Amino acid sequence: MTSIPIAVQMFTLREESVQDFAGTLKKVAELGFDGVEFAGYGGLTAKEVKVLLDEFGLRAAASHVPLEDLEKNLYQVIEDQKLLDSRYVVCPYLQPERRSIEDYKALISFLDKAGETCRKEGIILCYHNHDFELERFSTGSTILETIFDKTNANNIKAELDVYWLTKAGENPVEWMNRYKNRAPLIHLKDMTTDNKQFFAELGTGGVDIEAVLHKGKENGVEWWVVEQDVCRRSPFESIEISINYLKSVKVN
Repeated sequence: MTSIPIAVQMFTLREESVQDFAGTLKKVAELGFDGVEFAGYGGLTAKEVKVLLDEFGLRAAASHVPLEDLEKNLYQVIEDQKLLDSRYVVCPYLQPERRSIEDYKALISFLDKAGETCRKEGIILCYHNHDFELERFSTGSTILETIFDKTNANNIKAELDVYWLTKAGENPVEWMNRYKNRAPLIHLKDMTTDNKQFFAELGTGGVDIEAVLHKGKENGVEWWVVEQDVCRRSPFESIEISINYLKSVKVN
């Protein structure tokens, strides 16, 4: 069992959340998760969500907030994190139309400034990767390392996604080591071993999850976040398999 707390990314349970947001949080708690990473608040205010978290004994690990909201409503986003008692806010995804070289330059500048604003308010801004950020610029550097290397390490932290790193042909542990103490959040996902490389429950696929878990403590990981973008069974079944795997692994 890992000593680092485990959250579930609520995007995994997006359909269940629409049907019954409170009931979904309750079930997450019953499965043994320590917290949740939000992808929206189910139409509730942050204050109302915090009441539910307290009722079910859950913590807010972080919140995924679309880049557009960070650009337009940063102070509201920060205020919501304070109400949720959440330290982390995450820029989760870049839309395809915002991936030109000029866009990336603007993104780096924005993240650095927004991250500084967050830091002064006691909140930490992170950037979450997919596989497209592992493409390389003409300089030879990947987009992802450029984002981290061109921003102040105090302003922008990483939320590394082990599935997308693996899919891009990268070794997640190497990235954890490279950004030691700068990747407080790690998305744990597995991948089927067939040529489809589909999302899989932890411990059932080809990603070396155990190697990642063993590097958590020494690299300053504060939360493991279980996410499965698409499940072939009920998402509740999928996350139950994943947390049971995490409970069974012996980590130093």
